Amino acid sequence: MEKWIAAFGGRQRLLQLLALAVLLMVILPLTLDIFRLNLVGKYLTYAFVAVGLVLCWGYGGILSLGQGVFFGIGGYCMAMFLKLEASSPENTSIQSTPGIPDFMDWNQITELPLGWMPFHSLTLTILLIMTVPALFAFLIGAAMFKRRVGGVYFAIITQAIASIATILIIGQQGYTGGINGITDLRTLLGWDIRPDSAKYLLYFLCCILLIACLLVGQFVLNSRYGKLLIAMRDQEDRVRFSGYDVANIKIFVFALAGVFSAIGGAMFALQVGFMSPSFVGTVASIEMVIFCAVGGRLSLIGAVYGALLVNLAKTLLSESFPQLWIVFMGALFIGVVLLFPQGLAGIYEDYVRPQVAKLFSRKQAAADQDKSVAQEARS
Repeated sequence: MEKWIAAFGGRQRLLQLLALAVLLMVILPLTLDIFRLNLVGKYLTYAFVAVGLVLCWGYGGILSLGQGVFFGIGGYCMAMFLKLEASSPENTSIQSTPGIPDFMDWNQITELPLGWMPFHSLTLTILLIMTVPALFAFLIGAAMFKRRVGGVYFAIITQAIASIATILIIGQQGYTGGINGITDLRTLLGWDIRPDSAKYLLYFLCCILLIACLLVGQFVLNSRYGKLLIAMRDQEDRVRFSGYDVANIKIFVFALAGVFSAIGGAMFALQVGFMSPSFVGTVASIEMVIFCAVGGRLSLIGAVYGALLVNLAKTLLSESFPQLWIVFMGALFIGVVLLFPQGLAGIYEDYVRPQVAKLFSRKQAAADQDKSVAQEARS
């Protein structure tokens, strides 16, 4: 048992993860109405991306400004499956070509494209959500890391890829829904995903998958590979001269971050009920980096809190100051980077944790003193 506890970061990490699970799966469902809880579920889908960025950027030193692409791959894969289920011949009988999505009919496409065929199956859809982003990340990583492209150049290239992906999605309106995206998603294997009861179940599913990703990420960091990842970030040449293939290490963590992002995108499509190119481009990708930075780019759990805090601030500020909220968001990011470079996790480690430890040490000292007094009284 102790070996498994150590493999997942030790007792302290597991207790922090347990506290997060209690907050997400007990406290929030009991205190929030379904509208606000569904918003939190939407925020948590971004947390998948932030967790992947902690591995990729925080521990691997690979800043990707194109994680929205992987988020979009997962979201569009799930949305395509849901859209095909909602586009049965019975539901689309008024179209010129029944049995295909409505936006295809509007664009005068008369048969379902070959690329949509695998999304008739939920099993194949889930498999594609896991494999397509991993393969895409492998191709990008192999092209870049094998040629030792990194740092700001890699960040710019991934940002360009996000822009290209957005342009392609918008341009291929007949196949992707264009600027409007894929909308009107109704059922999952005949189960209506729109009622409040369904939203509760999808929220809990999102929480379970997020906790699973946190466990996987923590396991990777505490493995031998995690030590190589940190060494590569700090002294890449020394790791290379020691005989390790640095490019393969980078490709793996980049692909893992891409898979995490795709899972978040799939859950976004399920919970929100649509998918559009606005979640794929550079603006969305940079916001995802902000989630990671605010939470703490060296803390997996901190990334979850960062995604929740930033999106909560974004919602509240956009409701109160629709013209100025983006300025407040920028100020929040700059303030955190300047004052607390380690994010929320750094605030906890520097200020909260020492006070908690001091409090527990006082209680332990008082208990030991009471125990010694009781022993003296008996003697």
